[in-house]
Amino acid sequence: MKVLVTGAAGFIGSHVALYLLARGDEVVGLDNLNNYYDVSLKEARLARIQAFARGELSEDIYPGAQESGKPTGSFRFVKMSLEDREGIAALFETEKFDGVINLAAQAGVRHSLDAPFDYIDSNITGFLTILEGCRHNKVDHLVYASSSSVYGANTNMPFTVHDPADHQVALYGATKRANELMAHSYSHLFNIPTTGLRFFTVYGPWGRPDMSPFLFADAILNDKPINVFNNGNHMRDFTYIDDIVRGVVASLDTPATPDQAWDSGNPAAASSKTPWRIHNIGNGQPVKLMRYIEIMEDCLGKKAAKNYLPLQPGDVPDTSASVETLEAATGYKPDTPIEIGVKNFADWYRAYYS
Repeated sequence: MKVLVTGAAGFIGSHVALYLLARGDEVVGLDNLNNYYDVSLKEARLARIQAFARGELSEDIYPGAQESGKPTGSFRFVKMSLEDREGIAALFETEKFDGVINLAAQAGVRHSLDAPFDYIDSNITGFLTILEGCRHNKVDHLVYASSSSVYGANTNMPFTVHDPADHQVALYGATKRANELMAHSYSHLFNIPTTGLRFFTVYGPWGRPDMSPFLFADAILNDKPINVFNNGNHMRDFTYIDDIVRGVVASLDTPATPDQAWDSGNPAAASSKTPWRIHNIGNGQPVKLMRYIEIMEDCLGKKAAKNYLPLQPGDVPDTSASVETLEAATGYKPDTPIEIGVKNFADWYRAYYS
């Protein structure tokens, strides 16, 4: 396949690009390399992808993805913002992608309190350019990142795609919910298969510096206190990056189809009479934040000083994913224990930052 991966220098996007290359796909990676966090980390992720595409990495990238004797796929990087309407249109017209995995977005719940227009530009206007590219160039399937944040004020655990997602508590979640509705309209009007994946707290090597694993590791190793929000009473559905990547690629390989049983008089929330689907992609086994911190302390060999703080505006107390629809559609089965995932992250962090 020829696949466009947006956000290719990002955490999830870089891993997805590597997996696609390992199985022999032709990948075009797009990213604007903005400075929301350390650009050098994004550049290092890109360099790793390019080195793997050239056959220069000795490490085993995604064992089992690469078929015996099959060459590594090709990779080309394009520096561009999603909201570049003319640039995105020209890219789609030139490349004629078979599939698109849209992972580029302005991320972060707390940042949306300070820079709301960043979220509209990237997550709304930018997503529209992707939909238009798919519309005018007959893309076989669009897979895009939604978020567990869309559940907002809902406290019915575990979160299931059959629940409503209409009571947003942060602009970030509102933009991701808008993406789901925009995708439905394009699936309905233009018969474009679209699949939205609601990500739950992804962590692992090469992760984002604004997320808790990075913040905790940095503080612990530098003898600084860690901020423990909601006084440590959070539960999070931490999901390891390798499990996420396999779920994303399996979704790409399983284009959304119309739900023949869909009833407009009793409409299902996550399927439609159009080729549109929504799935949770998480671990399905939430972990208490304090337990997560204990595992991080064990892996780093140091105890953390803790600064207990109240729940932050826009945050939700707990997340827990029901992944039954993704499992039914693709066979998705996350299987990385939290102890192994955190150790892998800690080992990578020590090595990368010396």
